[in-house]
Amino acid sequence: MSAPVYLILGAGPGLGLTVARRFAREGYVAVLTARTTTDGEALADTLRAEGHTAEGVAIDLTDADDVAAVVAAVGERHGRIDVLHFNPSAWREKNPLELTLPELLEDVALGAGALLPAVQAAHRHLPDGARILVTGSAAADTPSAAAASLGVQKAAVRNLVTSLDATLAPEQRAVAVQINGVLGKEGPFSPPPIAEAMWAAVSRSDDDWTPHVSYDG
Repeated sequence: MSAPVYLILGAGPGLGLTVARRFAREGYVAVLTARTTTDGEALADTLRAEGHTAEGVAIDLTDADDVAAVVAAVGERHGRIDVLHFNPSAWREKNPLELTLPELLEDVALGAGALLPAVQAAHRHLPDGARILVTGSAAADTPSAAAASLGVQKAAVRNLVTSLDATLAPEQRAVAVQINGVLGKEGPFSPPPIAEAMWAAVSRSDDDWTPHVSYDG
């Protein structure tokens, strides 16, 4: 049987890389997508240097067709996608009096809407027991007025996860891990403990499953 596959959409050198490492330690092939192949391969190189199997792929999360094509290609290449991790969000420093409707829709399309073509393309490659994992944020409940679109993105994607979980169950499940704190380099809101929380969230049994998990540090 081929190794399980962890695919992260919107990987970066902080939390995204650390979560990918956590899954790679469990024997997953880590596929890290970033804006360019160079960026993705740089992240994958880090994991490969640690002895893990990883690859970097370019993706345009603002283009639904590209999202679908990239995800489908990963599924076809490996024959499976066991964990699809949706990690992106758009930060736009504008309050509700400054934010335009096109800007809001653009941000929500990236931070929530792109999950739809990703899951739709992944669906036929998801084996029984596969998981959809979404990086959530306290902004869903306590949005910052200075960056008004972020809270809308996080509330929207959390809501979408609820619908996805109900639709995919019982063969697959979806979960949003809501990080109720500010990301930092050290301490309980640094990438390693959050990565552990994400691993714990997806490795639960169906009997213990909920589509939302809060990480409070």
